[in-house]
Formats: sequence, C-alpha cells, structure tokens
Amino acid sequence: MSVGIGKGAGKGPRKAPSPASPSDAGTPHYRGHRERLRTRFEESGAETLPDYELLELLLFRSIPQRDVKPLAKELIQRFGSFAEVLGAPASRLTEVKGVGEGVALDLKIVEAALKRMAKGAVGKRPVLSSWSSVLDYCRMAMAFAEREQFRILFLDKKNTLIADEVQQTGTVDHTPVYPREVMRRALELSASAIILVHNHPSGDPTPSGADMRMTRELVDIAKPLGVAIHDHIIVGRDGHASFRSLGLI
Repeated sequence: MSVGIGKGAGKGPRKAPSPASPSDAGTPHYRGHRERLRTRFEESGAETLPDYELLELLLFRSIPQRDVKPLAKELIQRFGSFAEVLGAPASRLTEVKGVGEGVALDLKIVEAALKRMAKGAVGKRPVLSSWSSVLDYCRMAMAFAEREQFRILFLDKKNTLIADEVQQTGTVDHTPVYPREVMRRALELSASAIILVHNHPSGDPTPSGADMRMTRELVDIAKPLGVAIHDHIIVGRDGHASFRSLGLI
C-alpha cells in the first residue's frame, strides 16, 4: 500500500530561520534615532533643529537608556520653548514625569553656562558698542524668572562693565526699588553710568506707570551726582522694551 505525502516532502529537512540581526534582536529603536539626530546637528547645525530636537540632544546624556523624544516634546509644551525649559526652576522641572533631580540639575548647568557666556560677551568691550549683546544677556539672565528682579549694570567712563548686580527680588508683579540705595552703590563703585534692568514675569515688557515714575526719580537723583542713566530695559518672554528707544529717558 502506498502512502501519499504532502507537497514539498522529499526535498530534505526544512531550513532553519536565519538568526536575527542585531537591530532586530532587542536593540532599542531610539539608538538609530539618536545617531541620525547627532549627524544632522553636526552636518547642518542647531539652526535646522526645532526646539524639542535640540532639547533631545541634551537629554541624551542625562537619560542614556530611554527614548527621550516624548519627554522633550512634553517639556516644550509645558514651558513654551527651549529657552523657557532651561529657565524654569528645578522644582518645576521635576514636576514633569521622567525628569528627576539629576536631569533638572543638568539642565540648570547648561543654563548657567549660557548665562556665563552671554555675560562674558558683555564684559569684553564697551557696552554701548555691543548693545545687542547687552540685550541678549539681559534676556538670558532674567526673561524667564518667575519673580521680578531689579538688576543694575554699572559702567565706567569708557562704558565698560564694572559690575552686574541684582539689587532686589520681589514678587510676580512687583519689585521694591530704593533710588538712593542705587545711587549709593553707584558712587561706591565709582560708576559713571548705569543701565537699569528688570523683568516682567507676565511676559509683556510694556512699562507700567510705576516703572516710569521710578525711572524718572532715579534720573532726577543721578543727574546732580554726575551719574548717567543710559537706559532702563524691561525684559519678558515676549521681548523687551527700552526706555531710551521709547523716548522715556
């Protein structure tokens, strides 16, 4: 009695499936993404990357074993921009799931490095000849702070920076300013001129009535003492306002 056999029988043992390649054998998908993103940064520069991808590049080093794209996007969505993520207090950063104290500290270190670099650009040459650097520094230093700060840049006769000091830190919408204390400090430093700077945590840099009254009082006190007030700059997330440009000084 003959026995029928199925199609394909008699052609030898079945070939075992080939071993999985490394990319199929459990290598996380984000490995390739990280390399591609680094290559884009190296070849095309940071300008070609959206905020969340630039933030990813920072997070790669803080979080080496996880896909950080969702976290980068969540941080940008929560705070608004790359700069605002770096400017956010560590306590707020750690409210985001996936951001531990170590990650928050790494981001604050990057922020501190950027501030130091911006301040260095201001201090190397006369302030009035590098006004864009002054604005960049003021914005980096204060625009994303959660409370108002009143800062003074003290200048010598050549308009070179002598000192950069935060005089007062207030609430979300008010900082007490004491004009006579400002002038006392200017005379202590032998400053010939000063630039006043403060921030509006609301984001809108438009000068308030109180800002204008305080500035006028400072100008009136400074003039007899031979101290010039070059400008009063207000910075916020939405830009900056210059009293000099607005004709208020």
